[in-house]
Amino acid sequence: MSVALGKAVPHFEIPATSGLTFSPSACLGKNIVMYFYPKDATPGCTVEAMDFRDHIDAFTQANTVIVGISRDSLKSHENFKRKIELPFELLSDEDEIACQLFGVIKMKNMYGKQVRGIERSTFLIDAQGILRHEWRGLKVPGHVQDVLQAAQKI
Repeated sequence: MSVALGKAVPHFEIPATSGLTFSPSACLGKNIVMYFYPKDATPGCTVEAMDFRDHIDAFTQANTVIVGISRDSLKSHENFKRKIELPFELLSDEDEIACQLFGVIKMKNMYGKQVRGIERSTFLIDAQGILRHEWRGLKVPGHVQDVLQAAQKI
């Protein structure tokens, strides 16, 4: 099973910060930005998280919730969230449930070695649970503004 543009996102549940469990179906009535990132507290991931943080009011006005997803532990997520004061939840996908569903695990080169990792990707799900936009293999600069514009249009 995997996601497809224009189709409903299948049900799944994964642990989130603040002692919560996240499920897309629990957010029906709101748009969802799900952004997958490689690792907590790394330079690109920190910039991306802070950019989403800095635009939280505009996303809220667009009836959109934000969640960040990586394979890091909840403890790592809680520290990262606290350190840069994120106003949204981070999801711990250590079992790669969402990563597999959204097809974001790729072979990547790291210091000359092939490693499995998350390809930086963002998905926009509408208030009815339909996948409306996807950005894969993206670059951080300007990305949050693109996602915000898309959220404001649905």
